[in-house]
Amino acid sequence: MSICFLSSYSIMAAGSEITEQGDTNAVVNMEKDGSTDDNAGDPASLNADIKAVQLTQKHPLQNEWVLWYFKPDKQKKWDECLLKVSQFQAVEDFWALYNHIELASNLGVGCDYNIFKNGIQPMWEDDRNKKGGRWLFVLAKGKGNPNQSKAVDELWLEVLLCLIGEAFGEDSDQICGAVVNVRNKMDKIAVWTSDSKNSASILNIGRTLKQRTGINFQINYEAHADTQVKTGSVAKHSHTV
Repeated sequence: MSICFLSSYSIMAAGSEITEQGDTNAVVNMEKDGSTDDNAGDPASLNADIKAVQLTQKHPLQNEWVLWYFKPDKQKKWDECLLKVSQFQAVEDFWALYNHIELASNLGVGCDYNIFKNGIQPMWEDDRNKKGGRWLFVLAKGKGNPNQSKAVDELWLEVLLCLIGEAFGEDSDQICGAVVNVRNKMDKIAVWTSDSKNSASILNIGRTLKQRTGINFQINYEAHADTQVKTGSVAKHSHTV
């Protein structure tokens, strides 16, 4: 089941499949039990059984993901400002989490959301990240971009759906996670990969991101090693789509 670009309608459709299966299971169980419960034929009782099945049947993701929140504090070390919020491994749990946290555009300046595969820390030093890099989306703020807040929220959500939906085929194994940075003059969204030397994989991921998000501007890929030693606001980039 492809879940890239899942909408609330898609979740409702998935729920319908669960209801049909739950209905069958409930009836079969009643027949096997030979139940003589006076409420056995009661639609309200049957619906309650179906609802119980729905609550236990979820649509699993291929990977487990962790949401991290970063809030700057000059009195703390960088890693002490990083908070592990929650983790999820099912479509329904992703939406439950997403719908109960602040939109990215509502975060304070200097704050980040990070969503990474479980077991990968959202930092350069992690073994899965140190030889990797990132595809970078830059969204400038200002009077010339009045819809910037909506744009960053929509783009961030589409990126997340592509990640958890394994939208990159075999190259999905290269994906480490994604970050959204809220800053004064611009917001940034980055998709981190594990191997900055794997050009074929990097280009497939970049082209897929551009196609799925529908953006009409250029995005660049930077190796983390280059980002760490940059002297200005822009690091050297190795790929562009």
